[in-house]
Amino acid sequence: MAEQPTTPAPPAAPGHDRVAVAGALAGALTIVFSAILVALAEVEPAVAAVYRCLYALPALGLLAYLERRRHGPRTAAQRRLALAAGPLFAANLVLWHHAIEDVGAGLATVLGNLQVVVVAFGAWAILGERPERRTLAALPIALAGVVLISGVLEGGAYGREPARGVIFGLLTAVAYGGFILALRHGNRELNRPAGPLFDITLSASVSAALIGLAIGETDLAPRWPAHGWLIVLALTSQVFGWMLISVSLPRLPAALGGLLLTLQPVGSVALGVVLLAEAPTALQLAGTACILAGLVTGAARPRGREPPPQLQARPLRVDQ
Repeated sequence: MAEQPTTPAPPAAPGHDRVAVAGALAGALTIVFSAILVALAEVEPAVAAVYRCLYALPALGLLAYLERRRHGPRTAAQRRLALAAGPLFAANLVLWHHAIEDVGAGLATVLGNLQVVVVAFGAWAILGERPERRTLAALPIALAGVVLISGVLEGGAYGREPARGVIFGLLTAVAYGGFILALRHGNRELNRPAGPLFDITLSASVSAALIGLAIGETDLAPRWPAHGWLIVLALTSQVFGWMLISVSLPRLPAALGGLLLTLQPVGSVALGVVLLAEAPTALQLAGTACILAGLVTGAARPRGREPPPQLQARPLRVDQ
């Protein structure tokens, strides 16, 4: 069957905003548990990434098949870009899982969400899209938070290796930001999120396995109950959460979408304290507040300057 070009879906009507907000909230609440499930699985970082992707493929494959029957095939260029984004997503997952080991699930997720800043400056450098002044103003606020979380200003900061965890967290943000830029550049169609997500997840599973072998994480056969936690992670975050966010966020103003996504790092910190007995220090919590303030500031836009929904970036986390 010959490939046929498709056109972006029309912007949602204003009356549909509540549905999009509800979908984004549900997706954010779902991925809040990602870091917790990774920690509970107690497997090597690359192994968690591999199985999170593998267990998601059957469900995503079915959704992509139904999507293709309804809307027709995507172009070869779109598929190639989605497959090429997979290694970046895999690197993001592996680095994030290492950060979880070193500085805890909550703080690692906060650091990874700095991808919002990475995307803004990456789009400036690569696509010539100058960031808003609000994004530039958010940078020193967020960087102050990174310093506080790293523990360099105090003794006894929470985490096995908080300084190293911050490095992994920042590298997570870079890898994830590159992934978001690739996804944004290659998929502007609002009516087919499953196909790109399937291709990305397939490519990421292979890439994560190769990364694991390269860094010596060769125990690719975790035992129960690890498999159970990884299955839950795959079906909740990788399938349900990502699908909801992919469908909902592009239909919302960027400021509102960015604000909704801050629910994930806030929720991850809270759940880490409650479920995993994580105990960030007062300075680390202050650093978390600085980063969240930076994210909200950077996501905000003056009224009347919103781009059309189909052209907005997709600042997903994921998770992530």
